[in-house]
Amino acid sequence: MTSPQRYRFWFIGLLVSLGLLFLLRDVLLPFVAGMAIAYFLDPLADWLESRGLSRTASTAVITAAFFMTAMIGLLILVPILQNQIVSFARRVPGYIDILNQRLEPILSEIKGRMSEDDLERLRSSTTGFIGTAVSWFMKVLSGVVTSGLAVVNVLSVLFITPVVTFYMLRDWDVLVGKINDHLPRENMSTIRTQFQEIDRTLAGFIRGQATVCLCLGLFYGIGLSITGLDLGLSIGLLVGFLSFIPYVGTISGFVIGISMAIAQTLEWHLPVTVAGVFLVGQLLEGYVLTPKLVGARIGLHPVWIIFALLAGGSLFGFVGVLLAVPVAAVVGVLVRFSLRRYLESPLYHGEHSVVPPPL
Repeated sequence: MTSPQRYRFWFIGLLVSLGLLFLLRDVLLPFVAGMAIAYFLDPLADWLESRGLSRTASTAVITAAFFMTAMIGLLILVPILQNQIVSFARRVPGYIDILNQRLEPILSEIKGRMSEDDLERLRSSTTGFIGTAVSWFMKVLSGVVTSGLAVVNVLSVLFITPVVTFYMLRDWDVLVGKINDHLPRENMSTIRTQFQEIDRTLAGFIRGQATVCLCLGLFYGIGLSITGLDLGLSIGLLVGFLSFIPYVGTISGFVIGISMAIAQTLEWHLPVTVAGVFLVGQLLEGYVLTPKLVGARIGLHPVWIIFALLAGGSLFGFVGVLLAVPVAAVVGVLVRFSLRRYLESPLYHGEHSVVPPPL
């Protein structure tokens, strides 16, 4: 097979894979989730297997423990979050009164400096902005519900994902061996090197960042609850979940937390303590958790991760969000490999230049 034929074969295979992924995106969620959980738990299964436990027994113990822990966590958290949300709804009129008291001096100053026409234009602009924001929020919520959280998908995640996780985790090493056996013999060494780089990148980001998100969710949830902030646990868990997207979790949590603190009381001690919790959390994330659990050389730039998550969510919904980081890692490794080849080629040095040996 000539090089053009080889390239054509792989290009057609890539197009077919993308087409199938797009056509089957509505049923892929439990399988992608199961594969992601299996990948996350594979090191623990290897560790138990090295201690003398069979692969099947290791997989059964780990899978059961993982999903039981998740279910117990949900059973504990859901009633607490429900009570916080109900309490928040009851206190909304009080928040409005406090905000009115805070804004009254500012509004009085603005009214004294603006004409009636200016005030009318300001009211019209504010009403239009609020209407646009509400419409956008409802559109996003509708898209999430229809694409990722429909009843069928939820049931499939609950009942199919544990089964997929068990079989994927049990047969993970077998699948890796099968893939290795089917690699083109001529380029096997190069392909295996790139797969190892992809695995290193994914392990550094997904496993490490997931642990960071869990630690941050617990820290912010407990810390904000101790300060007395309404919805403190909910906001903390939201920050931990959104921390998978670089900077988004901390920034959104800080804005929501400070806004809630300002609306909750006329005194300033609560906003200050909430800001202190986020300051300590940011220091903990930047100097302890991320360096220890993720590392500095994962090969994924934060902007690239944000773009991948947005693009994956737009094209494939929630399944695209789950696949975004692995795909971004693969593309990043392939781009770096192509760039190294380019720097070693005559295209970079010139046709008649002596190409130095690779570093």
